[in-house]
Amino acid sequence: MELLIYILPYLVGAVILVPIANRIGLGSVLGYLIAGVALGPALGLVTENDVDLQHFSEFGVVMMLFLIGLELRPQELWKMRAQLFGLGGVQVVGTTLLIAAGVWAMHGSFRVGLALGMVLTLSSTAIVLQTLQERNLERRTGGRAAFAVLLFQDMAVIPMLAFLPLLAQTHGYEVFEEGAAHGTDGAHHATNLLEGLPAWAQGIGILGMIAAIIVAGRFLAYPVFRFIASGRSGEVFTAAALALVIGTSMLMTLVGLSPALGAFLAGVVLSGSEYRHQLESDIEPFKGLLLGIFFITVGAGVDFDLLLSQPAFIVSAAFLVIAVKAAVLAALAVASRFPKRDAWLFSLSLPQGGEFGFVLLALAVSTGALPSRIAQLTILVIALTMFLTPILFTLYMKVIEPRFGLPAAVAQEADTIDHEGAVIIAGVGRFGQIVNRLLRSDGVETVVLDEDARQIDTLRRFGIRAYYGDASRMSLLEAAGIARAKVFVAALKDTRQQVRMIEDVRRRWPHVHVIARATDRTSAYRLSAAGAQTVVREMLASSIEAGRVALEKTGAHPYRAEGIARAFRRHDDETFEVLRGLWTEDFLNNADYVTRSRERSDELSDILRSDFSQNPESDDWALQAAERFDHDDGEDDDRKPAAAE
Repeated sequence: MELLIYILPYLVGAVILVPIANRIGLGSVLGYLIAGVALGPALGLVTENDVDLQHFSEFGVVMMLFLIGLELRPQELWKMRAQLFGLGGVQVVGTTLLIAAGVWAMHGSFRVGLALGMVLTLSSTAIVLQTLQERNLERRTGGRAAFAVLLFQDMAVIPMLAFLPLLAQTHGYEVFEEGAAHGTDGAHHATNLLEGLPAWAQGIGILGMIAAIIVAGRFLAYPVFRFIASGRSGEVFTAAALALVIGTSMLMTLVGLSPALGAFLAGVVLSGSEYRHQLESDIEPFKGLLLGIFFITVGAGVDFDLLLSQPAFIVSAAFLVIAVKAAVLAALAVASRFPKRDAWLFSLSLPQGGEFGFVLLALAVSTGALPSRIAQLTILVIALTMFLTPILFTLYMKVIEPRFGLPAAVAQEADTIDHEGAVIIAGVGRFGQIVNRLLRSDGVETVVLDEDARQIDTLRRFGIRAYYGDASRMSLLEAAGIARAKVFVAALKDTRQQVRMIEDVRRRWPHVHVIARATDRTSAYRLSAAGAQTVVREMLASSIEAGRVALEKTGAHPYRAEGIARAFRRHDDETFEVLRGLWTEDFLNNADYVTRSRERSDELSDILRSDFSQNPESDDWALQAAERFDHDDGEDDDRKPAAAE
C-alpha cells in the first residue's frame, strides 16, 4: 500500500507534464524528466522512502533489455554485422579511449579515465529508440545506424561489467577507499553466492549460471510457453513472461551480475521462439510504464546542491561529453558516406549518456574503481546530457532537416476508428489504394490504416475513410475490428514489419485470410513463412504485361505475345512453389537453390521455344490459340494461393 502512495505523485506528474511536452515537440522522455525535477528538487515530494520506488522503476530497464534481446536473432545480427560491429565497435572503443585520454591528461589516472570512458561511451537506448519511434525516424538510414550502435553498446555492457572490477585500486589513491565504502552503502545489496571465492571460481560460477539460463531457456521455457499458449489464457501467458524476466534477473544477481544482463540473455535465448512477438506485446505495456517512472526518478534524483556548487564544471563537462561523442559519430557517418540529413540524425541522436551508465557507476563505486565524488558528478553529467537529448532531436527536426527541403516528421496519436469492415488494409500506398478502390467499387466495406499522415489526409479529401496509426500494433487492429473481419491485406513497405505483423495476426486471429504485398521473391518467401495465405508480388504482373507489349512492338503477333506471357506466368508460379522448399536467407550461397533455379530457367526457354517457335500466319491459328489460352485460364484458377498475383 505504501508503494502505491509513493507512486501516485509520479503518475500524476506524468499525466500532466508528458502530454504538454509532447504537444510542444519536446517528446515524452523529456516530459518524464521534467516531471521528476518538478516532483523532487522543485517541490520536495521525494523522500527517503522513495528509494524502493526507484529500485522498482529500474525494472523497466530490465524489461527493455529483455525486449532488445528478443530482437537479436542470429540471422538479423548477421545482416547488421557491418553497422553493428563496424559503427558500434568503433564508436564504443573510440569514444572510450578519447574520454580516457582526456581524463588522464587532466586527472593523472588512466584507470579512472578508462572507467569513465566506459561509463560515458554508452548512450540511452530508452530515450533514443522511443524518440526515434515517436518522430517516425527509426526507418531512416541514420535511425537504423543509431539502432545498430545502441545494440552493440547493450552487448558491450556485459564485458564492461566484467572488466570494471579489474580497474579497482586499493593503494596509491586514497579517495578510492572512501569511494568504495560509500559505494557499498549505496549499492544494491543482494545475496552473492560467489562472494569470497577465488577469481577463477567466480568466473566458472558466472559462466555456469549463463549456461544454465541458456539451457533452461531453450529446453524448458519453450515447452512451458507452448503448454500455456494451448490453454488460450492471455493473462497466464503474461504472468509467465513476467516470471521469466524476474527469474532470470534474480539468477544473475545471485552471482553478482546486473539483473538486466539476465533479462537480456533470456531475451536472446527466446529470440527464435514462435512466441517472441507475443512476449513482446505482453511485456511492452509494463516496460513503458516502468521506464516512464524510471525517467521521473532520474529527474527527481538530480542533486541540485552539488549542481549549484559546481555549475560551470558540470555543465561544461556535459557539453564536452556531447561534443566528443557527436564528433566520433559524425566521423563515422562521413566514413560510411551517409547522406547529410542522416549524418546529422546519427550524430545528434547518440551523444548523451545512457541508463546503463548508472548501472556501471554503481558497480564502479562498490568495487573501488571510481571514488564516490567523481561518480556523483558523473551522474549529474549523464542526467544533464539526457535532458538535452530531446532538445537535440528538436533541433534536428525544426532547424536541420528543413534545410534539406524535407518536411519534419509529425508525431501524432492514432486516430479513433469509428467503423468496421470485412477487409482491413494496412498500408495505402499505390498497392493498397488500388486494392481498396476495387473492393469499395463492389460495395465491400474496408478499414484503411497507414502511418503516413499526409497520405491519410489526401485520401480523406477524396471521401475515403482512412485512419492514421501503426497497423503493426495489435491494439489498433483490435480497434479496427479485425476479430470480425474476413480478410487482412498487409501492404506495408517494410518487409520486417510485415513479417512481424502477419505472425501476430495469424496467431491471434487464425480465421482471417491474410493477403500480403511482396516486393520480390525473397520477401514473398518470408511473408509466406510468416503465415500469409496469399502473397502477391507487386511487380510481377505489371512487368509481364510490359514484356507482352514489348513483344508486340518488336513484331510478334498479339496472340503469340499473349501466349508467351501466360506461359511465363504459369511457369513462374510453378517455380515459386518448387524453390520454396529450398529457399533460405542465405540463398545466394545455397548450391541446391541456385542449381534448381537455373534448371527452371532453362526449362522455361525450352517451353517457349517449343510451343511458340513459329509466328501465326492464319486466322485459324489465332482461333486455336485463343481457345488454348481460354483453357489455360481454367487451369490457372487451380494455382496455389501463396503464389497468386
